[in-house]
Amino acid sequence: MKPLVRNAALSGYVELSQSLGIDPRVLMKRVGLDPAGLAIQDRWISGSAVLQLLELSASAARREDFGLMLAERRRFSNLGPISLVIREEPDVRSALELLVRHEHMYNELLHSRLSEVNGLATLKVSLEAGDASATRLAVELAVGAFHQVLRTFLGARWQALSVCLTHSAPKDPGTHQRVFGPVVAFDSEFDGIVFYASDLNAPNPMSDPMLRTYARQFFDAIATSRDTTVLDRVRDLIEVLLPTGRCSIEQVAGSLGVDRRTVHRHLAASGETFSSVLNTTRTHLAEQLVPNPRRSLTEISGLLGFSAPSAFSRWFREQFGCSAREWRARRAEGADVADARLGRS
Repeated sequence: MKPLVRNAALSGYVELSQSLGIDPRVLMKRVGLDPAGLAIQDRWISGSAVLQLLELSASAARREDFGLMLAERRRFSNLGPISLVIREEPDVRSALELLVRHEHMYNELLHSRLSEVNGLATLKVSLEAGDASATRLAVELAVGAFHQVLRTFLGARWQALSVCLTHSAPKDPGTHQRVFGPVVAFDSEFDGIVFYASDLNAPNPMSDPMLRTYARQFFDAIATSRDTTVLDRVRDLIEVLLPTGRCSIEQVAGSLGVDRRTVHRHLAASGETFSSVLNTTRTHLAEQLVPNPRRSLTEISGLLGFSAPSAFSRWFREQFGCSAREWRARRAEGADVADARLGRS
């Protein structure tokens, strides 16, 4: 199966693209990504599509440093739920080790290792795309993001001993020198960051000992295994693809890097079919979307992947036993009754 990444990997992409005079929506659609979906950071998307998007964007903008420019826009919160735990770790070592150990929770492309030898710490970064996709820009994005994390803990003036990149230097290394300082080294043996091991012992200035236990309990409740099932991946991809109107087993199989028969086989092992998973996912999303009066039923029809509102209306009546308009009204009446009861209590 091809690896997936969270939408948050593209945080700041739209704004950066627009600032460079390129149309992010056109480029996203070319690689099969939904621009509107970026608003939901925890959704998973195809890692290969992200790699292709970075390459297309860099070419369109004529900026070899596009990946690093995107890294500059990353925020600590882009790591997702794990950021809430890391910020409460007592020192840099425990925070970084947690980030490396659970990297699969935010990016399945990413493989990182932290080692210490002779007073030096080395954080090595690699990307396993599952195909021959170019990774130069994504590597710079990943290394830049880790560099940002270290500066969050160690201060804006902190500087690594060396920032290593295996690819050759761009024609204009100005952005690299501005972000990493004069220590960036191209044509290196690995991609990553080298710094003093003593920096790992630096206390985390953001940590609150009173919150650490709560943060760990929260994380234990949401932590996922690396062994995410095919069924889980299919559900995630269906949610992503439905609003694009291109949600088919062929599209899902393509994102996973397998053929449709392989998807069918894995789903059958879980007692499911693609149609059953699609219908269950649609039903769950409808229960979330229809009660919202700010969304029109026509808009919801599109978000659920229906080609016409009439098709959505027939499907909804079959699933819920009434029209979407009637169901919304009943939910609104129920909410009003609940509010009235609370008001009298």
